[in-house]
Amino acid sequence: MQLFYRKYGEGQPLLILHGLFGISDNWVNFGKKLAEQGFEVYILDQRNHGQSPHSPNFNYLALVDDLFEFIDEHELDEPIILGHSMGGKVAMRFALENPNYISKLIVVDISLRQYPPRDYHKKVIAAMQKMNFSNVKRREEVDAVLAEAIDSVRVRQFIMKNLYRNEKGEFAWRLCISAIANNIDFMFDGIEAASPFLKPTLLVRGALSDYVLDSDLPDFQNAFPALLLHTIPNASHWVHAEEPELFYSYVIDFLKA
Repeated sequence: MQLFYRKYGEGQPLLILHGLFGISDNWVNFGKKLAEQGFEVYILDQRNHGQSPHSPNFNYLALVDDLFEFIDEHELDEPIILGHSMGGKVAMRFALENPNYISKLIVVDISLRQYPPRDYHKKVIAAMQKMNFSNVKRREEVDAVLAEAIDSVRVRQFIMKNLYRNEKGEFAWRLCISAIANNIDFMFDGIEAASPFLKPTLLVRGALSDYVLDSDLPDFQNAFPALLLHTIPNASHWVHAEEPELFYSYVIDFLKA
């Protein structure tokens, strides 16, 4: 699959993978800062997200295959991979299955374990599917409909990053909401490490998030023995958005080490 991507800078290649409902645009400012430090940064739209192609096949096997194909097609030599949430699981699985292909791994607020279904994700999907864009003229109207199901202004703004105007000039969702809805349970799958990834690995979690618990850390240590952990106070699952400066300092220190 030919993934859409944004590229900044020159130097050692570094790939950034967004999370579920995310888009490459969410990581542009962060990617540009890394590019200024001597990295060739690629920010990908994963399948069924952003400007990348849509497919009814949506699971971690397919997402990892897309990443392998991207690295191979662009002839990237031992890139660094950073992944948040769903993107972090893609990055971990890729690293464990293809340890010789990458040099370092950065995982942002996601664990190896299988998660129980989360009503929040299904609530977001239902709200997006409820949208009837035929009579919608302004973004504020979209926000009003989403607000009926999603209380958080920040979450609604995050979701509305997926809005665009199609060839008819009408609002539409960039992501393939039907494929995500039909396969959402696969996004909670766990990862089993047949053998450990021995290269440097950074895990950044939010202290207010329940995605990476202390009980998850032994499995992390077994799968990634060269693990460095940072916990960001007063941050939830979106650590990179809520504490951008501290998050950047942890990442750049790890990359320069």
